[in-house]
Amino acid sequence: MPAPLYTVTRGIVLRETETKESDKILTLLTQDRGKVAVIARGARRKGCKFAACAQSLAYSEWTLYQKGDWYYANEGSTIELFDGLRNDLEAMALGFYFAELTESVTTEGTPAEELLRHLLNGLYAVSALHKPPALVKAAFELKLLCLTGYEPLADGCAYCGCPEPEQPLLDVVQGVVRCRTCGVKESALSMPLCQDSLAALRHIIYGDPKRLYAFKLGQDALGRLSGAAEAFAAAQLERGFRTLDFYKSLQPVEMPPK
Repeated sequence: MPAPLYTVTRGIVLRETETKESDKILTLLTQDRGKVAVIARGARRKGCKFAACAQSLAYSEWTLYQKGDWYYANEGSTIELFDGLRNDLEAMALGFYFAELTESVTTEGTPAEELLRHLLNGLYAVSALHKPPALVKAAFELKLLCLTGYEPLADGCAYCGCPEPEQPLLDVVQGVVRCRTCGVKESALSMPLCQDSLAALRHIIYGDPKRLYAFKLGQDALGRLSGAAEAFAAAQLERGFRTLDFYKSLQPVEMPPK
């Protein structure tokens, strides 16, 4: 019987599934292999040498070996655990949503360097930089969609060509920005923007990725951007996310004005 072929890779755990006895199946996002399913034998045992690596949102260096169609964990060394997330339930829930959203647009065997970097940066922005969760969420959603081929057209009204659309809206189905009075019959679902939220949208789509979260918005503008980003992701990917539902369940209930 030939000896197993070992490989070393860095990856973040998108999802962990407990199996019989003390094992886990980990869904890793790696730079060189994209999405990879890994069996981590004994990961639930107290003395497991890679137990810390085998938890959701842990970024680690793994030594894997392949047996048949499966990869198995041999060794693991943590690089970043994002402790700032693990000490805050809301932040952790947002991280889980980022992971589920990323998993939905990745495939096995396809290198995912940009997507891995985007996920790590998003988690770092919440965990260490303490950026406003709503701001990071909107920017993360929109940029992830851009990286996977769903980039919206936001440089002007898609119908009249006006560079600064009047009462701008984002058509989340067609992926275009329009004036409120343009393309009404053609639009299936449009979310209202304002000049500030439109400027932030353009920053996210066309700006320097290294400065993705380097902007500020007032509460109303951020609310518009957040609503548009979430609706755009749902419309383009044509699905919902249970982790998003959980994250939203943790948000404070807004009381109606007296």
